[in-house]
Order: sequence, then structure tokens, then C-alpha cells
Amino acid sequence: MSGLIENNGLLLGWLLVIGQILLFTIVLLLSLAFLLLMDRKVWAGVMMRKGPNVVGPFGLFQSFADFGKFLLKEIIIPAGANKTVFLLAPILSLTLAFGAWAAIPVAPGWVVADLNVGILYLFAVSSLGVYGIIMGGWASNSKYPFLGSLRSAAQMVSYEVSIGLIIVTVILLAGSMNLSDIVNNQQGGFWTWHLFSFNHVLMFPIMVVMFVMFYISALAETNRPPFDLPEAESELVAGYQVEYSSTPYLLFMIGEYLNIVLMCAMMAILFLGGWHGPVALGSEFVGLFPAWIVNLGHLAWFMAKVVFIFFLFALTKAVVPRYRYDQLMRLGWKIFLPTALVCVVLVGGYVVYAGVQS
Repeated sequence: MSGLIENNGLLLGWLLVIGQILLFTIVLLLSLAFLLLMDRKVWAGVMMRKGPNVVGPFGLFQSFADFGKFLLKEIIIPAGANKTVFLLAPILSLTLAFGAWAAIPVAPGWVVADLNVGILYLFAVSSLGVYGIIMGGWASNSKYPFLGSLRSAAQMVSYEVSIGLIIVTVILLAGSMNLSDIVNNQQGGFWTWHLFSFNHVLMFPIMVVMFVMFYISALAETNRPPFDLPEAESELVAGYQVEYSSTPYLLFMIGEYLNIVLMCAMMAILFLGGWHGPVALGSEFVGLFPAWIVNLGHLAWFMAKVVFIFFLFALTKAVVPRYRYDQLMRLGWKIFLPTALVCVVLVGGYVVYAGVQS
């Protein structure tokens, strides 16, 4: 982005930067609408029913119809609620969810902010996301959303620790906290992806375990089934957003799904080669095409990986029963945390004694 300002002047450069950010945001929101439809279709398919199929061909416009409904409904604020905090909470959640995407590279050079410490930036933004949920539960002035927000905060903090340690193993192998560098470290074919690590054969079983743990931790971090304990209908009615309706509820839901897709993108970047395809085509063949076409191909691979991982998320939602809260916490603190710590030590030892460049 800084290159646009240097090459086109201050005014035109900033206009181009803002235009690119708006384009990225619009594409992200449109993708979110169809991923939400896919989520509902997969759930319906497992239950042997049709799912959304009325609004538009094959129900493709169902998400847009739901969006219009939320915009037109009346905003109801409980009489005893703290109105300022009540309305600020969903805005904060949505803003932080969008902000995290600023560091996500979707193709070579296609990133809003190519930060050298992109991993640390994502940790910081995701940690702040807890505040929006706590604010929403507390400002509602009701015990049910407050209990749901406390559950959600405890759950997110617990699994952030495991996710952080899992990402450390990838940082050790890649030798960088820049997400673009982590992706480029996996170029050359699927055998160089961190999930398989055929160029680091001893690390293969460890990275498979790290991938599975990251997947499960991502489900818990984003309150997805079977870890949707903050929204357990039989216990808490509907969690921290039970008092929300209309647009504020919509903002919470968009923020939640943005975080879900963010986790899918992180799995693609950290373990599945990011925008790189499973087979390297060679620089001579790639050089036959303009750079923008090559980047579109990279973008297509990245999106395909994100959609595949999101499909796994949707399938898990449909087929796995809900955990109890004590089971959820035991899994995070007694199994995932010690396992991740041991794997960090093993990968660190391998990097040091096997002479891996870092």
C-alpha cells in the first residue's frame, strides 16, 4: 500500500489505497453471504432436507434477503440496558473482525498491510475481540446474556493460548512472523506445505497433530458447534446476544462469521500453502501470462482452500453433538496446552540441531 502512495503521489495514492480497501471489503462481504448459504445447505443436506431454496435460483439470494430483513426491523433496546455500551459492543466486534483481515495475504502482493509482525497483529486484534462480547453481555442488564458472555470470554481466552503455541511451531519452521513469508516458505508443491512437511520428514507427525489441534481450537475460538456453549439453548436461551435484534444482532453475526472465515484463511496460510497450488508449474510456464492473471490464479487456489476448510467447519456443525462446558475446558487446558508445549520444544530442537534456516 505504501508503494501506491510513493508512485502516484499523496492524493491519488491515498484514493487508490482507500479504493482497494473498499473493494477488498465488498468482495469479503459477498463471499461471506454465499459461505453462510453454504453453511445452511450443508446442515440441511446432512439432515436430508433442502435448506434455503426459494429466494432466487437455488436459494442463492437468501442471505441478501436476510440482510434486508435485519436492516428493516426495529431496533429494540431493553429499558434497563446501558444504551451506549449496548450499541457500541456490536460495532466494536465488527470493526475488530474487519481489522484482522488487513494482514491476510490472498495472493502475492495482494494484502492491505504486509506487516513483518503480522502474526502478532492478529493476536492483538483477536484478543481485543473478547471485549465486544463481554460488553454486549454486560450492557444487556440480564443474567442470561451476562453468563453467556463470561462463558464465551473464558472459552476464547483458553483456546487462544493453544492457538498461539501451535502458530509458534509454524513460525519456527518458516523463520518469520510475516504471513507472506510463511506462504512463500511453502512454495514448490504440496510436499513443502507445513501440513505434510516432506522436506522435514521428522516434523510430519507433529505438524499433522498441530493442524488437527488448530482446527479444533478454531472451532472453540469462534464458538462453533460442538463448542457453542455460550449459545446453548437449553442452558442460556441464546447466549450473550439474546437481547439483541435487528441491525445490532446482524453486526454481531457478521463479526462472528468474519472470524470463522479468518480462521479458515489462517489454516490455509499456515498449513496448506496459502495461495500456492499443490503442484508447482514452473517459472517459465507462469511467465507466459500477465502478472494479474497469475495472481488471479493464486487467489483462486487460496479461495478454494478457504471454502474447503469452511466446508469441514459446516460438516462438523451438522454431525458432532455439543460438548459439556467442563469437557471443553478440560480439552483446552489439560490436553491441548501440554501437547502444544511439547510440540514447540520438539520443533524448536529440530530447527536448532538440524540446521533449518530461521
